[in-house]
Amino acid sequence: MFKILVVALLLVIISALFSGMYYMMKDKGKSDRTVKALTWRIGISIALFVILLIGQATGLIEPHGAL
Repeated sequence: MFKILVVALLLVIISALFSGMYYMMKDKGKSDRTVKALTWRIGISIALFVILLIGQATGLIEPHGAL
């Protein structure tokens, strides 16, 4: 379940990134949709990072030591 959540959040982050690029090309700086899309991407990225930290702290994610 945890892995599905992480993959889903990664897909949402990629979707927000591409929507920001689309709005940037379409609006040509006349609206703030690009800023909103990229703000969502940053917020979701921070949330994913926090979720990964919580998962590691609770033992849902175990480091495997591969370097």
